[in-house]
Amino acid sequence: QVQLVESGGGLVQPGGSLRLSCALSGFTLDDYAIGWFRQAPGKGREGVACFSVSESATYYIDSVKGRFTFSRDNARNAVYLQMNDLKLEDTASYFCATDRVPDCTILPGGGLAFLRGYWGQGTQVTVSS
Repeated sequence: QVQLVESGGGLVQPGGSLRLSCALSGFTLDDYAIGWFRQAPGKGREGVACFSVSESATYYIDSVKGRFTFSRDNARNAVYLQMNDLKLEDTASYFCATDRVPDCTILPGGGLAFLRGYWGQGTQVTVSS
């Protein structure tokens, strides 16, 4: 059974940092592409980062490049999202997700999508002064 459990969210001032964690069970990091998406109130899901197992490559959306860093820990079967220089527009619930396929879904224009519904309960990130 695939399970993903996120943690690490919180309240931070603009320019601050947070590190999100996601503990995985039911599969290993070598099985499927995995990443993060976020959802702000009243808005749709927005893929933020994705690691492709087949390409050994990490994809980011433009708005977080240079600020967010995705990482994996195979020994702990966990993934992380280091978020630096946080901005007000980063406020959202963040979800760790996988589509249970080796590749990331990259949309025209460079967006990222997670389509098959395997994600956790999310963790709230609030950026506010």
